[in-house]
Amino acid sequence: MNYEEEIKKIEDEIARTQYNKATEHHIGLLKAKIARLKKAAASSKKKGSGKGFAIRKEGDGTVVMVGFPSVGKSTLINKLSAAKSETAAWEFTTKEVIPGMLEYRGAKIQILDIPGIIEGAAEGKGMGKVVLSTVRSADMILIIVDLQTVDRLGVLLDELRKADIRLDENPPDITIKKKLMGGISVMGKSGLSESTIKDVCKTFGLLNADIVIRRPITIDQLIDHLTGSCVYIPSLIVVNKGDLTDAKKLHEIENGIRTRYGKEVLSISAEQGIGIDALKNKIYEKLAFIQIYTKRREGKEVGEPLIVKEGTTIKDICLRIHKELLKKFKYALVTGKSVRYPNQRVGLDHKVMNQDIVTIIAEI
Repeated sequence: MNYEEEIKKIEDEIARTQYNKATEHHIGLLKAKIARLKKAAASSKKKGSGKGFAIRKEGDGTVVMVGFPSVGKSTLINKLSAAKSETAAWEFTTKEVIPGMLEYRGAKIQILDIPGIIEGAAEGKGMGKVVLSTVRSADMILIIVDLQTVDRLGVLLDELRKADIRLDENPPDITIKKKLMGGISVMGKSGLSESTIKDVCKTFGLLNADIVIRRPITIDQLIDHLTGSCVYIPSLIVVNKGDLTDAKKLHEIENGIRTRYGKEVLSISAEQGIGIDALKNKIYEKLAFIQIYTKRREGKEVGEPLIVKEGTTIKDICLRIHKELLKKFKYALVTGKSVRYPNQRVGLDHKVMNQDIVTIIAEI
Protein backbone atom coordinates (compact mmCIF):
# COMPACT_ATOMS: atom_id res chain seq x y z
CA MET A 1 0.00 0.00 0.00
CA ASN A 2 1.48 3.39 -1.02
CA TYR A 3 1.28 6.65 0.92
CA GLU A 4 -1.81 7.91 -0.93
CA GLU A 5 -3.72 4.69 -0.26
CA GLU A 6 -2.78 4.70 3.42
CA ILE A 7 -3.83 8.32 3.78
CA LYS A 8 -7.15 7.67 2.03
CA LYS A 9 -7.84 4.69 4.29
CA ILE A 10 -7.28 6.76 7.43
CA GLU A 11 -9.33 9.69 6.09
CA ASP A 12 -12.22 7.31 5.46
CA GLU A 13 -11.97 6.06 9.04
CA ILE A 14 -12.09 9.64 10.36
CA ALA A 15 -15.15 10.34 8.20
CA ARG A 16 -16.93 7.32 9.69
CA THR A 17 -16.09 8.32 13.27
CA GLN A 18 -18.46 10.68 15.06
CA TYR A 19 -16.47 13.43 16.79
CA ASN A 20 -17.08 13.86 20.51
CA LYS A 21 -15.08 13.98 23.72
CA ALA A 22 -14.84 10.18 23.82
CA THR A 23 -13.42 9.92 20.28
CA GLU A 24 -11.22 13.04 20.42
CA HIS A 25 -8.13 11.03 21.40
CA HIS A 26 -8.61 8.44 18.65
CA ILE A 27 -9.28 11.02 15.92
CA GLY A 28 -6.26 13.02 17.06
CA LEU A 29 -4.00 9.99 16.58
CA LEU A 30 -5.46 9.33 13.15
CA LYS A 31 -4.81 12.95 12.12
CA ALA A 32 -1.26 12.66 13.42
CA LYS A 33 -0.72 9.53 11.32
CA ILE A 34 -1.98 11.35 8.21
CA ALA A 35 0.34 14.29 8.86
CA ARG A 36 3.30 11.94 9.34
CA LEU A 37 2.48 10.04 6.13
CA LYS A 38 2.13 13.26 4.13
CA LYS A 39 5.47 14.46 5.43
CA ALA A 40 7.08 11.14 4.51
CA ALA A 41 5.46 11.22 1.05
CA ALA A 42 6.70 14.74 0.40
CA SER A 43 10.28 13.90 1.40
CA SER A 44 10.31 10.73 -0.74
CA LYS A 45 9.38 12.54 -3.95
CA LYS A 46 12.19 13.93 -6.03
CA LYS A 47 12.06 17.61 -6.71
CA GLY A 48 10.95 18.39 -10.23
CA SER A 49 13.15 20.18 -12.72
CA GLY A 50 10.35 22.40 -14.01
CA LYS A 51 10.58 26.15 -13.92
CA GLY A 52 9.34 27.66 -10.70
CA PHE A 53 8.34 31.19 -9.73
CA ALA A 54 11.59 32.70 -8.49
CA ILE A 55 10.36 36.10 -7.34
CA ARG A 56 12.68 38.27 -5.27
CA LYS A 57 10.84 39.91 -2.40
CA GLU A 58 11.05 43.68 -2.51
CA GLY A 59 9.66 46.59 -0.56
CA ASP A 60 8.38 46.59 3.01
CA GLY A 61 5.99 43.66 2.59
CA THR A 62 4.68 41.20 -0.01
CA VAL A 63 1.00 40.59 -0.78
CA VAL A 64 -0.07 37.64 -2.96
CA MET A 65 -3.45 37.58 -4.68
CA VAL A 66 -5.12 34.15 -4.66
CA GLY A 67 -8.25 33.25 -6.57
CA PHE A 68 -9.86 31.18 -9.28
CA PRO A 69 -9.04 32.06 -12.89
CA SER A 70 -10.81 35.09 -14.36
CA VAL A 71 -11.97 36.80 -11.15
CA GLY A 72 -10.23 40.08 -11.97
CA LYS A 73 -6.86 39.72 -10.26
CA SER A 74 -4.99 41.17 -13.24
CA THR A 75 -7.27 44.19 -13.38
CA LEU A 76 -6.87 44.69 -9.64
CA ILE A 77 -3.06 44.63 -9.63
CA ASN A 78 -3.08 47.20 -12.42
CA LYS A 79 -5.28 49.43 -10.22
CA LEU A 80 -3.13 48.95 -7.13
CA SER A 81 0.27 49.35 -8.76
CA ALA A 82 2.18 50.18 -11.90
CA ALA A 83 2.19 46.52 -13.01
CA LYS A 84 1.11 45.60 -16.50
CA SER A 85 -0.69 42.29 -16.04
CA GLU A 86 -2.54 41.05 -19.12
CA THR A 87 -6.31 41.09 -18.77
CA ALA A 88 -8.85 39.18 -20.85
CA ALA A 89 -12.35 37.72 -20.62
CA TRP A 90 -11.15 34.11 -20.71
CA GLU A 91 -9.58 31.97 -18.01
CA PHE A 92 -5.89 31.33 -17.32
CA THR A 93 -4.70 34.61 -18.85
CA THR A 94 -1.92 34.85 -16.24
CA LYS A 95 0.59 32.02 -16.62
CA GLU A 96 3.40 33.50 -14.56
CA VAL A 97 3.82 35.75 -11.56
CA ILE A 98 3.31 39.45 -12.33
CA PRO A 99 4.86 41.72 -9.68
CA GLY A 100 3.70 45.24 -8.96
CA MET A 101 4.56 47.85 -6.34
CA LEU A 102 1.93 49.70 -4.29
CA GLU A 103 3.19 52.88 -2.61
CA TYR A 104 0.89 53.86 0.25
CA ARG A 105 1.35 55.88 3.44
CA GLY A 106 5.11 55.83 3.02
CA ALA A 107 5.28 52.05 2.55
CA LYS A 108 6.34 50.18 -0.57
CA ILE A 109 4.23 47.02 -0.83
CA GLN A 110 4.98 44.33 -3.40
CA ILE A 111 1.82 42.88 -4.98
CA LEU A 112 2.01 39.55 -6.82
CA ASP A 113 -0.56 38.41 -9.38
CA ILE A 114 -0.24 34.62 -9.66
CA PRO A 115 -1.97 32.06 -11.92
CA GLY A 116 -5.48 31.15 -10.81
CA ILE A 117 -5.86 28.29 -8.35
CA ILE A 118 -8.13 25.35 -9.15
CA GLU A 119 -9.50 22.56 -7.01
CA GLY A 120 -6.74 20.00 -6.38
CA ALA A 121 -3.97 22.62 -6.50
CA ALA A 122 -2.41 21.33 -3.27
CA GLU A 123 -2.00 17.94 -4.96
CA GLY A 124 -0.31 19.53 -7.97
CA LYS A 125 -3.15 20.22 -10.42
CA GLY A 126 -2.76 23.26 -12.64
CA MET A 127 0.82 24.04 -11.46
CA GLY A 128 -0.76 24.13 -8.01
CA LYS A 129 2.26 23.22 -5.93
CA VAL A 130 4.46 25.79 -7.65
CA VAL A 131 1.77 28.46 -7.26
CA LEU A 132 1.12 27.63 -3.61
CA SER A 133 4.84 27.73 -2.82
CA THR A 134 4.77 31.37 -3.89
CA VAL A 135 1.73 31.98 -1.67
CA ARG A 136 3.55 30.50 1.34
CA SER A 137 6.20 33.23 1.11
CA ALA A 138 3.66 36.05 1.38
CA ASP A 139 3.34 38.52 4.25
CA MET A 140 -0.38 38.81 3.47
CA ILE A 141 -2.87 37.04 1.20
CA LEU A 142 -5.72 38.65 -0.72
CA ILE A 143 -8.31 35.97 -1.53
CA ILE A 144 -10.18 37.23 -4.59
CA VAL A 145 -13.63 35.97 -5.60
CA ASP A 146 -16.37 37.44 -7.75
CA LEU A 147 -20.13 37.01 -7.83
CA GLN A 148 -19.84 33.80 -9.85
CA THR A 149 -17.18 32.13 -7.69
CA VAL A 150 -18.08 33.30 -4.18
CA ASP A 151 -19.98 30.06 -3.55
CA ARG A 152 -16.72 28.16 -4.11
CA LEU A 153 -14.72 30.24 -1.63
CA GLY A 154 -14.47 27.18 0.63
CA VAL A 155 -12.49 25.36 -2.08
CA LEU A 156 -9.81 28.08 -2.03
CA LEU A 157 -9.63 28.02 1.76
CA ASP A 158 -9.33 24.21 1.72
CA GLU A 159 -6.50 24.29 -0.84
CA LEU A 160 -4.59 26.83 1.25
CA ARG A 161 -5.05 24.74 4.39
CA LYS A 162 -3.91 21.58 2.60
CA ALA A 163 -0.78 23.52 1.64
CA ASP A 164 -0.15 24.11 5.38
CA ILE A 165 -1.07 27.78 5.14
CA ARG A 166 -2.88 28.92 8.29
CA LEU A 167 -4.88 32.07 7.67
CA ASP A 168 -5.32 34.66 10.42
CA GLU A 169 -4.03 32.28 13.11
CA ASN A 170 -1.23 32.66 15.63
CA PRO A 171 1.30 29.84 15.95
CA PRO A 172 0.67 27.67 19.01
CA ASP A 173 2.81 28.76 21.96
CA ILE A 174 4.68 25.50 22.44
CA THR A 175 8.29 24.81 23.42
CA ILE A 176 9.70 21.32 22.97
CA LYS A 177 13.10 20.44 24.42
CA LYS A 178 14.28 16.99 23.40
CA LYS A 179 16.23 14.84 25.83
CA LEU A 180 17.93 11.45 25.78
CA MET A 181 15.69 9.67 28.28
CA GLY A 182 12.95 10.12 30.85
CA GLY A 183 9.92 10.03 28.55
CA ILE A 184 7.66 12.97 27.84
CA SER A 185 6.72 15.54 30.48
CA VAL A 186 3.99 18.12 29.78
CA MET A 187 3.76 21.46 31.59
CA GLY A 188 1.26 24.29 31.25
CA LYS A 189 -2.46 24.52 30.49
CA SER A 190 -2.82 22.79 27.15
CA GLY A 191 -6.55 22.12 27.02
CA LEU A 192 -5.74 18.53 25.98
CA SER A 193 -5.24 15.44 28.08
CA GLU A 194 -1.63 14.53 28.83
CA SER A 195 -2.12 11.06 27.33
CA THR A 196 -3.34 12.57 24.04
CA ILE A 197 -0.32 14.87 23.83
CA LYS A 198 2.09 12.04 24.57
CA ASP A 199 0.51 9.64 22.08
CA VAL A 200 0.46 12.26 19.29
CA CYS A 201 4.13 13.04 19.97
CA LYS A 202 5.02 9.35 19.86
CA THR A 203 3.33 9.09 16.46
CA PHE A 204 5.99 11.52 15.22
CA GLY A 205 8.77 9.53 16.89
CA LEU A 206 9.16 11.96 19.78
CA LEU A 207 9.69 9.76 22.84
CA ASN A 208 11.71 11.88 25.28
CA ALA A 209 11.10 15.59 25.71
CA ASP A 210 10.03 18.38 28.04
CA ILE A 211 7.01 20.14 26.54
CA VAL A 212 5.75 23.53 27.72
CA ILE A 213 2.36 24.71 26.41
CA ARG A 214 1.62 28.28 27.49
CA ARG A 215 -1.95 28.61 26.24
CA PRO A 216 -4.68 26.09 25.33
CA ILE A 217 -4.30 24.37 21.97
CA THR A 218 -6.23 21.96 19.77
CA ILE A 219 -4.98 18.61 18.51
CA ASP A 220 -4.64 20.14 15.04
CA GLN A 221 -2.40 22.89 16.41
CA LEU A 222 -0.23 20.33 18.18
CA ILE A 223 0.12 18.36 14.94
CA ASP A 224 0.93 21.55 13.02
CA HIS A 225 3.71 22.34 15.47
CA LEU A 226 5.16 18.83 15.28
CA THR A 227 5.18 18.77 11.48
CA GLY A 228 6.96 22.14 11.44
CA SER A 229 5.68 22.90 7.94
CA CYS A 230 2.95 25.48 8.61
CA VAL A 231 3.11 29.19 7.85
CA TYR A 232 0.82 31.72 9.54
CA ILE A 233 -0.33 34.56 7.28
CA PRO A 234 -2.98 37.30 7.65
CA SER A 235 -5.61 37.47 4.93
CA LEU A 236 -8.50 39.47 3.54
CA ILE A 237 -11.33 38.16 1.36
CA VAL A 238 -12.12 40.51 -1.52
CA VAL A 239 -15.38 40.23 -3.46
CA ASN A 240 -14.67 41.76 -6.86
CA LYS A 241 -17.16 42.98 -9.51
CA GLY A 242 -19.49 44.24 -6.78
CA ASP A 243 -20.87 46.81 -9.21
CA LEU A 244 -22.70 44.01 -11.06
CA THR A 245 -25.26 43.55 -8.29
CA ASP A 246 -27.28 45.72 -5.90
CA ALA A 247 -26.21 46.83 -2.43
CA LYS A 248 -28.66 44.49 -0.66
CA LYS A 249 -27.32 41.39 -2.42
CA LEU A 250 -23.74 42.49 -1.80
CA HIS A 251 -24.49 42.94 1.90
CA GLU A 252 -25.94 39.42 2.05
CA ILE A 253 -22.82 37.99 0.41
CA GLU A 254 -20.53 39.77 2.87
CA ASN A 255 -22.55 38.63 5.90
CA GLY A 256 -22.61 35.08 4.56
CA ILE A 257 -18.81 34.99 4.33
CA ARG A 258 -18.36 36.43 7.83
CA THR A 259 -20.87 33.96 9.32
CA ARG A 260 -19.65 30.84 7.54
CA TYR A 261 -15.90 31.40 7.56
CA GLY A 262 -15.32 33.99 10.27
CA LYS A 263 -13.21 36.05 7.87
CA GLU A 264 -12.93 39.75 7.20
CA VAL A 265 -14.38 40.70 3.80
CA LEU A 266 -14.37 43.78 1.56
CA SER A 267 -16.36 44.33 -1.63
CA ILE A 268 -14.84 46.25 -4.54
CA SER A 269 -14.99 46.76 -8.28
CA ALA A 270 -11.50 46.74 -9.77
CA GLU A 271 -12.86 47.66 -13.20
CA GLN A 272 -14.71 50.72 -11.90
CA GLY A 273 -12.16 51.62 -9.21
CA ILE A 274 -14.74 51.26 -6.44
CA GLY A 275 -13.36 50.44 -2.99
CA ILE A 276 -9.72 50.59 -4.06
CA ASP A 277 -8.74 53.20 -1.45
CA ALA A 278 -10.42 51.17 1.29
CA LEU A 279 -8.54 48.07 0.06
CA LYS A 280 -5.19 49.88 0.19
CA ASN A 281 -5.89 50.90 3.77
CA LYS A 282 -6.84 47.32 4.74
CA ILE A 283 -3.66 45.97 3.18
CA TYR A 284 -1.57 48.45 5.18
CA GLU A 285 -3.36 47.52 8.42
CA LYS A 286 -3.11 43.77 7.84
CA LEU A 287 0.64 44.02 7.25
CA ALA A 288 0.91 45.54 10.75
CA PHE A 289 3.32 48.29 9.76
CA ILE A 290 4.81 50.75 12.23
CA GLN A 291 6.98 53.82 11.69
CA ILE A 292 10.27 54.35 13.48
CA TYR A 293 12.76 57.19 13.14
CA THR A 294 16.56 57.17 13.20
CA LYS A 295 18.63 60.02 14.62
CA ARG A 296 22.33 60.80 14.85
CA ARG A 297 23.63 61.04 18.40
CA GLU A 298 24.98 64.55 17.96
CA GLY A 299 22.03 65.84 15.94
CA LYS A 300 18.53 67.01 16.78
CA GLU A 301 16.84 66.20 13.48
CA VAL A 302 15.27 62.82 12.85
CA GLY A 303 15.38 61.16 9.46
CA GLU A 304 12.53 60.03 7.26
CA PRO A 305 10.45 57.31 8.93
CA LEU A 306 11.38 53.69 8.33
CA ILE A 307 8.41 51.43 7.64
CA VAL A 308 8.86 48.18 9.57
CA LYS A 309 6.62 45.46 10.94
CA GLU A 310 5.46 44.99 14.51
CA GLY A 311 8.03 42.93 16.38
CA THR A 312 11.01 44.47 14.58
CA THR A 313 14.21 44.44 16.65
CA ILE A 314 17.23 46.73 16.77
CA LYS A 315 19.09 43.96 14.93
CA ASP A 316 16.56 44.11 12.11
CA ILE A 317 17.00 47.88 11.89
CA CYS A 318 20.79 47.55 11.69
CA LEU A 319 20.45 45.09 8.82
CA ARG A 320 17.95 47.37 7.13
CA ILE A 321 20.36 50.32 7.24
CA HIS A 322 23.53 48.37 6.33
CA LYS A 323 24.74 44.87 7.19
CA GLU A 324 28.17 46.24 8.17
CA LEU A 325 26.49 48.23 10.93
CA LEU A 326 25.65 45.02 12.75
CA LYS A 327 29.33 44.02 12.92
CA LYS A 328 30.27 47.32 14.55
CA PHE A 329 27.21 47.63 16.80
CA LYS A 330 27.78 48.63 20.45
CA TYR A 331 24.32 49.62 21.66
CA ALA A 332 21.29 51.69 20.69
CA LEU A 333 19.55 54.63 22.34
CA VAL A 334 15.76 54.54 22.10
CA THR A 335 13.13 57.14 22.95
CA GLY A 336 9.46 56.20 22.73
CA LYS A 337 6.79 53.73 23.80
CA SER A 338 9.07 50.68 23.87
CA VAL A 339 11.30 52.03 26.67
CA ARG A 340 10.84 53.39 30.19
CA TYR A 341 12.69 56.69 29.72
CA PRO A 342 14.20 58.80 26.89
CA ASN A 343 17.46 57.63 25.35
CA GLN A 344 17.35 54.29 27.14
CA ARG A 345 20.28 52.04 26.21
CA VAL A 346 19.17 48.76 24.62
CA GLY A 347 20.68 45.77 22.82
CA LEU A 348 20.06 44.00 19.53
CA ASP A 349 17.09 41.97 20.79
CA HIS A 350 15.05 45.02 21.84
CA LYS A 351 11.71 45.30 19.99
CA VAL A 352 10.75 48.78 18.83
CA MET A 353 7.26 50.26 18.80
CA ASN A 354 5.45 52.76 16.59
CA GLN A 355 7.01 56.28 16.52
CA ASP A 356 10.14 55.21 18.43
CA ILE A 357 13.28 57.27 17.80
CA VAL A 358 16.43 55.14 17.49
CA THR A 359 20.09 56.10 17.56
CA ILE A 360 22.59 53.33 16.70
CA ILE A 361 25.95 53.58 18.43
CA ALA A 362 28.69 51.72 16.60
CA GLU A 363 32.46 51.43 16.73
CA ILE A 364 34.29 53.87 14.52
